[in-house]
Amino acid sequence: MPDVAQTQRAEAGAGPRVVTACVVLIGDEILSGRTRDTNLSYIAKHLNEVGIQVREARVIPDIEETIVSVINEVRGRHDYVFTTGGIGPTHDDITADSIAKAFGLPIGYHPDALAILDAHYKETGGEFTEARKRMARVPEGATLIENSVSKAPGFQIGNVFVMAGVPMVMQVMLDSLTPRLEGGAAMRSRTVSGQIGEGTIAEKLGALQKRYPGIVIGSYPYYRGKVYGTSLVMRGTDPALLDEVAGEAAALIRGFGVEPVEGDPA
Repeated sequence: MPDVAQTQRAEAGAGPRVVTACVVLIGDEILSGRTRDTNLSYIAKHLNEVGIQVREARVIPDIEETIVSVINEVRGRHDYVFTTGGIGPTHDDITADSIAKAFGLPIGYHPDALAILDAHYKETGGEFTEARKRMARVPEGATLIENSVSKAPGFQIGNVFVMAGVPMVMQVMLDSLTPRLEGGAAMRSRTVSGQIGEGTIAEKLGALQKRYPGIVIGSYPYYRGKVYGTSLVMRGTDPALLDEVAGEAAALIRGFGVEPVEGDPA
């Protein structure tokens, strides 16, 4: 399996700038197992398409000191931080207040957010209650993130983007904020598989990795009933180099008398 140090070594050479992100999933419901998260996978795939690589993900509870500590830790280590959850109208929706505290900023009602929500509830016939007004509270100086589904906006402060936890709402927020992002080198991958054990190819695979420090090579065993094998996954930002390494990986497997297949095994 590739490790962080190996990845960093692979990126130490010259090439396009690597832009990284951390995703912070906020919510007791995720940690308790009540809610199954689908946001991380969606965010990671979406960001990779625009040249931003998710390098870290945290799942944390609705506890203010935890949110403050984690946000302050990761926002200094990554180009971007994306949070989901905790910006609704109830008492346990404390993300906005916690983000404000992390940045040392006051929090208050954003006039544009109030106007958006007021118009929404007038149109739908709902009452714009004090609880619902909570969804218009953002840290001072924050920029709103459009929500075309339920209208309650997310917000951006610094390099931190705060989004809803409901997948459909998070997705439209992510779409709307994407033009603000500056991407770098998109991480691409190639996979070659074969019915051969990891231990058999480990030595030659290690030698292959040494010859290509600009590509991260991972080895992943698989089992399909009584059939077992290994998938070699190569990741990097240079498509031509990826093709070259994938060809050598296939030749490596073939050298043991096993016919490789491109991609994951059927």
